Amino acid sequence: MKLETKDLLTVDEISSKEFLELIDFSIKLKEENKMGKGKPLLENKTIAMIFEKPSTRTRVSFEIGMLQLGGHTVNLSLDQMQHSRGESVGDTAKTLSRYVDAIVARVYEHSFIEDLAKYATIPVINGLSNSYHPCQTLADMMTIKEHKKKFKGLKIAWIGDGNNVCNSLILGCGKTQTEIAIATPKGFEPNSEVVKKASKSTVVELTADPKSAIKDADIVMTDTFTSIHTSDPKQAEKFLPSFQVNESLMKQAKNDAIFMHCLPAKRDQEVTTEVIDGPQSVVWDEAENRLHTQKALLASLLSI
Repeated sequence: MKLETKDLLTVDEISSKEFLELIDFSIKLKEENKMGKGKPLLENKTIAMIFEKPSTRTRVSFEIGMLQLGGHTVNLSLDQMQHSRGESVGDTAKTLSRYVDAIVARVYEHSFIEDLAKYATIPVINGLSNSYHPCQTLADMMTIKEHKKKFKGLKIAWIGDGNNVCNSLILGCGKTQTEIAIATPKGFEPNSEVVKKASKSTVVELTADPKSAIKDADIVMTDTFTSIHTSDPKQAEKFLPSFQVNESLMKQAKNDAIFMHCLPAKRDQEVTTEVIDGPQSVVWDEAENRLHTQKALLASLLSI
C-alpha cells in the first residue's frame, strides 16, 4: 500500500481507510515473518534515527524492521550532532534529505518534529515527542485487532495520565470508531483539541473516576505516571492509589478484557505485577507489534 501523506507526526495525517489498511498490512507482514516469507520491500533504503530521549522498543524495532525489509539504519544522538552546536533544524533536515530515505526522530519538543517535516524532502516519522506517539498507537490497534478481531463496538478504558500516548490513542480511536473512556486526575486530561477532533467519529468520555471509565471495558490501558519528559518527582503521588490498575479495578471491566501498557512499566505503581504478568495481559504482544506496524509504515511511506 502507499500512504498519501509524506509524514506521520500525530496519527491524524492518515485517513481512517488508510489506518485500517495499515493495521491489516501489519498483520500480513507479521504472518509472513513468522513463516519465513518476509520480502526485502525496502532493499537499499536507509533511514536516519535521531534520538534525544532514551529508547528500547523504538530503537530496536525500527532497526530490526529495516533489517528484515532489506534496508539500513543510521543512529544519531542529537547531542552529538551539529544541531547541539547551533545548526538549525531546517539545515539538519535538508542535509539528511540528501543522504537517507526517511527520518525517525524521538525527541522532547513536538515542534522539533514539525520543523523536521517542514524542511525535509523525505518522510519524517515521530518516534515519540512530548505531545504524541503515533507509532505506539499503530501497535496498540494492531494488538486489539488480533485479540478482539474488530474495533467497532469495543470500549477502551485509559487509566492515568492523559499524555502523549493517550493523545495519539484518542486519534486512533477516532480512525477506527472505537469508544474510549479516559480517567485522569484533574489537571492531567488529554489535549482538548484532540478530544474534540476524535469526538466527531467516536465516543470520547473524560472522567476523574477510574471505576466509571473501566466499567464494561473490553481493553484496559495505562502508562507510567512519570514519563521521561516529566520533571516533577512527586507526580506519581497525585495518581496513587486510585489510578493504579490492580486486580480489584480489573474486575470492573468485562471478564474477557485485555490489559495493555506501552512500556516501560513501573511495576506496582501504575499497574500491579499481578495484572501485568496475569492472564489478561497482552503487553508482550503489544511490544512485539511495534516491529510489525513500523515495518508496514515504512514500506507504505517509502514504496514507489
